[in-house]
Amino acid sequence: MLTTSTWKEGKTFKMIPTTGDCPYVECIYDPQMKVLAVIGNIKKDIFHMMPKLDANGDPEMRKTPGRDGSPMKQERRTIETFQEYYLEERAEIESFIKHFATNSDTYDYTTYLDMVAPEVGDTFPAELNIVK
Repeated sequence: MLTTSTWKEGKTFKMIPTTGDCPYVECIYDPQMKVLAVIGNIKKDIFHMMPKLDANGDPEMRKTPGRDGSPMKQERRTIETFQEYYLEERAEIESFIKHFATNSDTYDYTTYLDMVAPEVGDTFPAELNIVK
């Protein structure tokens, strides 16, 4: 089912499952990147670097910062996460929506597909005179 949501600083749409056999957990459209991110219901184990915790559950601190500048000790852990898919082609996004969204004929998702991303401009005000 399609619903209205917020992504970064603007409105977008997302898809939520309506039945237990739905092949995704959640989908959200990024109007700036023009990508539909699909979080599937298939789980997988992946490695992540996580803060190393002491007996109290607090992060252990390093004596000197690590190569990445982090002041905390880290360890490699296996974490179970959902499989992610990214649809970039508009035709594929529309086909996916029409196939899985029960309200695709009544919800105006094309408004978000047609949005024009804002121009990438200077992030600093001109009066600061900062050289990039």
